Amino acid sequence: MRIALGVTGGIAAYKAAEIARRLQDRGVRVQVVMTASAQEFVRPLTFAALTGEKVITEMFSQRDSNSTLDSSVEHIGVAQSIDALLVAPATAATLARFAQGLSEDFLSTLYLATTAPVVVAPAMNVNMWRHPATQSNLQLLRQRGVTIVEPEEGYLACGMTGEGRLAGTETIVEALLARLAQSRDLKGEHILISAGPTYEPIDPVRFLGNRSSGKMGYAVAEAALRRGALVTLVSGPTTLTPPPVEEFVQVETSAQMRQALLARFGHASITIMTAAVSDFAPANPAAQKIKREGALHLELQPTADILAELGSARAPGQLLIGFAAETQNLEENARRKLERKHLDAIVLNDVSRPGIGFGSERNAGEIITATESISIPEMTKQEMAGRILDAIVKLRAAQLTPKVTA
Repeated sequence: MRIALGVTGGIAAYKAAEIARRLQDRGVRVQVVMTASAQEFVRPLTFAALTGEKVITEMFSQRDSNSTLDSSVEHIGVAQSIDALLVAPATAATLARFAQGLSEDFLSTLYLATTAPVVVAPAMNVNMWRHPATQSNLQLLRQRGVTIVEPEEGYLACGMTGEGRLAGTETIVEALLARLAQSRDLKGEHILISAGPTYEPIDPVRFLGNRSSGKMGYAVAEAALRRGALVTLVSGPTTLTPPPVEEFVQVETSAQMRQALLARFGHASITIMTAAVSDFAPANPAAQKIKREGALHLELQPTADILAELGSARAPGQLLIGFAAETQNLEENARRKLERKHLDAIVLNDVSRPGIGFGSERNAGEIITATESISIPEMTKQEMAGRILDAIVKLRAAQLTPKVTA
């Protein structure tokens, strides 16, 4: 296993040597990438001697006859060859470059070029850590799937006391190894995900729809990709940019979504139905725009119950996860849906709560299975996507564990 260790300019840069050594002790091959500021605190030769690898210090090739160190424009090659990128310590400036997509040196360019998991361990002055700009950058990075190893509180090199001290070496190493393990825990799975609303036409310009934005489903798709899954995303109308999934299918009506899902369900090992499919559709959509001439009466008919249909059709070994957006009798309604539709798990959302659910950036809920209930406190939808996939990995492991009989 190979990782790139980014070292940036701060007094904690010397601790990166111990991080490199601990990773090597765990069987990880380490290539160090240093910023210009980091070299003011620790010499590249230190890391070259520790790791036995070339230390990259510049974007462009520079050779010194008195040194074994050289570097070249190879960010794409490094980006494609590493299993993860760890940046420790990460300065406030580095976090800002990553968040804003600024490729000003080898490390920031490597960050943009790699699709491998990224873990950053910030270290800085307490006021810099607390500054709204830093916190905003951290939030943006978390939303993009970057793992943040929070700094510790204590006495800082600047003489102040508070948050900002680099997390412990073992804490950082364990966070990286956990992320590496997680990045492979869905490898070999083909995950089918539905997302967004459906629009049921009333006439050529009007439709019956709902408030779903698709953000939860897209977050699950992105998280599943990072964890090694092959992903197919079937989406109703949204304004979101789809992640780089294996197949992206755009639909509009519940009938189109049903057709797309049924056609692909047999190839999926896991199906996650986050879409808010309309329960009703106009019975007789008008061929022309309906004019405003008094009261309008619509006859609605139920749409097909796609989730129940998939629950009845699934093969042994397939996992099926549903969502329940409820406003009352929350757990009772969710458990009935779990049983009636033959699901392995259901994610319960209280959509009556302000600030979460439809259209928002945050969510909360409960993951309910036949044997347990996992409460999810309010968090970003990206973080919640990770919790949902954790539960699915646990379900798969239980499914594969041989049952012992007396």
